[in-house]
Amino acid sequence: MAITYKWDIPQMNAHIQADGQDNVIYTVHFRYTGSEESGGVTYSSTTIGTQGYKYVAGEPFVPYEDTEAFEAIVIGWLEGSLDVPAMQASIAANIQSQITPINEDLYFTWQNPVPPVE
Repeated sequence: MAITYKWDIPQMNAHIQADGQDNVIYTVHFRYTGSEESGGVTYSSTTIGTQGYKYVAGEPFVPYEDTEAFEAIVIGWLEGSLDVPAMQASIAANIQSQITPINEDLYFTWQNPVPPVE
C-alpha cells in the first residue's frame, strides 16, 4: 500500500503588527506525517520542525484567518520552502525499517534486563 502524507500545523508565531500589517507570521511549527498499512498494522513516521518567514513591506500579504483555507495557504508556503521529497524519502525509509527491521536489541542474560513487550 502507498504511504499517505499529512501536514499538521499546531502553531504559528506572528508579529502583532509589522510593516503596516496585522498578525504577520514569522514562524510556522509543523509536523509532516506519513503512514502506511502493511499486514493489518499501520506504521507511521513524523518529521517535526519550524520554518521561518519574513514579510517585506510592499510584497503580497495574506492576512491571517482561522480557516482551513488559510491553513492550505500556509501548507503551500511550507511546500514551497522545504525539501518535501527529501522529507518523504526519510519518512518512507523509517516506515520501511519498521515493517522490515534490520536491527535488533541484544542483552546479556546475567544482567537480567526486562525485554520490551511486543
